[in-house]
Amino acid sequence: MLHGLAAAVALVLAAPGFLGAADLPPHPTSPWHAGKVTNGLPETAPFCLDGALPAAGSWHRHFGTDLDTAAVQVSVRASSDAAAARLARGLERRVAACAADWLREHPDGRAQSRDYGTLPAEEGAHVYGVHTSIPDSEPGVHLFGIGRDGSTVTVVQWGRMGDLSDAPVPAFKRTTTTAVNRLDP
Repeated sequence: MLHGLAAAVALVLAAPGFLGAADLPPHPTSPWHAGKVTNGLPETAPFCLDGALPAAGSWHRHFGTDLDTAAVQVSVRASSDAAAARLARGLERRVAACAADWLREHPDGRAQSRDYGTLPAEEGAHVYGVHTSIPDSEPGVHLFGIGRDGSTVTVVQWGRMGDLSDAPVPAFKRTTTTAVNRLDP
């Protein structure tokens, strides 16, 4: 019995599998650089997800290029498959409402979102895009991949200057599928 409990504790304490730099959509002029997989939430929450991710059971990894593109992956080991399913649904609702929420805070800006659909990875994944801009500033585009494998949920958020037409959606769908399929080390 003690051996089984020790194995369960070790699984919870171990980081889930994460993306590598080569798994992200290729950047046209710069390679991706990957930070360390780190226990806990990132210092700054991914765009649209402030306060939506629990600190308990979370891990994250930052990615960047030499220019204007960045990404972050946050994975959370929930207490059960049902808790993970609730978390994933909540994150999807938050991202789906992001453009409208952002416009309430920035009424002089423009924002739009797009649902790029579901992916057949483990217990499921979903990809969304959000574009925001305010006068006299560069526009930003963000892609979100949210998925689940058992009791582990992952979010991959990619962003750079531009609009939704600049987003590498097919490549990001592959990134999201890889992220979800890699969760169970």
